[in-house]
Amino acid sequence: MSFDLPLLPYPKESLEPHISARTLDVHHGKHHQAYVTNLNNLIKDTPLEGASLEEIILQTAKDDSKAGVFNNAAQVWNHTFFWSSMSAKGGGEPSPALADKLVAAFGSVAAFKEQFKQAGATQFGSGWVWLVLEAGALKIVKTGNAMTPMVQGQKALVTCDVWEHAYYLDYQNRRPDFLQVFLDHLIDWSFVEKNMGGFERK
Repeated sequence: MSFDLPLLPYPKESLEPHISARTLDVHHGKHHQAYVTNLNNLIKDTPLEGASLEEIILQTAKDDSKAGVFNNAAQVWNHTFFWSSMSAKGGGEPSPALADKLVAAFGSVAAFKEQFKQAGATQFGSGWVWLVLEAGALKIVKTGNAMTPMVQGQKALVTCDVWEHAYYLDYQNRRPDFLQVFLDHLIDWSFVEKNMGGFERK
């Protein structure tokens, strides 16, 4: 069994003007595709061929001899999750039930946004910023390169990609601006709720 590049969950033009179709052409069509191609080549005719993406990630995460497999598998997973973290109708405010959870964890929805933006802006080099559940608690974490929360026993709820290829064509070196736009216009709060198990809307 080989992996295929997953389709974007929306037309590539639908995130404009916040993320351009050109960026998605490169980011999804080139970078994400390369991770898929590399992973398929690396697992071909090995015991990992036929395993799920999550199984491959967890089995290779702490094995330096399989760093190439882990990096490509985790990047396939991370990117697929990132596309679903955004919506053309995203941004705005979370539902009251989700807002209550964010207020309990971070003090306010605005404080969550500021802490999320700060974590992403201060991730040195390439990586990701995440909202995760760990032992029932909401946390903001950042990971370098291909590292992904499942390796650390955390459940990912939403992510923003802070590798330069995610934003450079549209924002050049202005990563904080990209993160602000993600929070204001793109984050899919319903995806967060779905990953938390959903809430009863008030």
